[in-house]
Amino acid sequence: MATRSQSPRRDGASRSTRSEAAKRQAAARRRAQKKRKRIILFTVEIVLLVVVVAVGFMLFKGTKIQKVKINEEDIVINENVEANESMKGYRNIALFGVDARDKSLGKGNRSDTIIIASINEDTGDIRLCSVFRDTYLNLGNDSYSKCNAAYAKGGPEQAINMLNMNLDLNITDYVTVGFTGLEKVIDEIGGVSIDVAEDEIAHLNNYQISMVGKSDDNEHFYATEGKDYTAVTQSGKQKLNGLQATAYCRIRYVGSDFQRAERQRTVLQEVMNTAKEVSPAKLEKVLDEVLPYVSTSLDVDEMVSMLGQVSKYNITASDGFPFESNRATGKVGKAGSCVIPNNLEQNVVLLQQFLFDNNAYVPSAQVSEYSKKVSADTGY
Repeated sequence: MATRSQSPRRDGASRSTRSEAAKRQAAARRRAQKKRKRIILFTVEIVLLVVVVAVGFMLFKGTKIQKVKINEEDIVINENVEANESMKGYRNIALFGVDARDKSLGKGNRSDTIIIASINEDTGDIRLCSVFRDTYLNLGNDSYSKCNAAYAKGGPEQAINMLNMNLDLNITDYVTVGFTGLEKVIDEIGGVSIDVAEDEIAHLNNYQISMVGKSDDNEHFYATEGKDYTAVTQSGKQKLNGLQATAYCRIRYVGSDFQRAERQRTVLQEVMNTAKEVSPAKLEKVLDEVLPYVSTSLDVDEMVSMLGQVSKYNITASDGFPFESNRATGKVGKAGSCVIPNNLEQNVVLLQQFLFDNNAYVPSAQVSEYSKKVSADTGY
């Protein structure tokens, strides 16, 4: 991997040499970002809480966190990416949330949440970009489908390659959290207050049943109310337990999948607001419960180092890929309903602007090739 400099080059708004056209483009982008709803999916700050804030402490206790070594020889990085000066000084990590009820966090699980966390190692600023799970992309093996299938087919290694190949990134590390981890966090902090809409109740309860119920055909689930789960019976602001809140995060039949992301953001925010009031003893118990459901490639020394610098970390921006101005939805062959990058190359340009303030990025030849394939398959 290329060596990062200590003072990253940034082509920001303060550069006097930037053209007037570029200034107008940057201003338009900032206005558009203000209009966008922030898309921070539910695992983001839970992952940061676990890995950045408290993993170092837990390491001294003999935590059961799942450590997975990633061979850099197996990671694909597109040509010229390592020479991209605007990425110098940034640490890019992939965050995954998987639909796993047990402690198995490897391949075989689809990644319902895919997030790029880009950390400016000089300032501590963190920018987050969620990659919508149904986005039609190269899966990292030159087959094309919904991007969350990459994790299911080849685990975190293939999912990382999927991100690097399609987005011109240099990711080599990841953190994965299972749904059970989220449930346990919420239960341990005493639940979260959520305003449930009337038309969300039935779906919320159905997801609870699907998560804890049994089935003979893997399609129709059954569970005992009051024993296996607690049904939500009325609308309005109310305290949800871990299972209820996780089920709420998964609702996708009321509004679009983008609104589903908004529900996840709402739960996330409530988790963080509540966690701020948790005592150190309670936090320790929370971590004891959740860390067995976390898998990561980060080394012990790296996590301890991150812990020592936690005071400087600050999430400064978040968005979703493909970007709102350059995406569509539609059915694509056997892949079914997908989120479609209208132009993958242009989306990668926007991503480089968002993460690294690079307003003059030229996508790699590989991204150009993948972009043409996506366009041919989807008609966009």
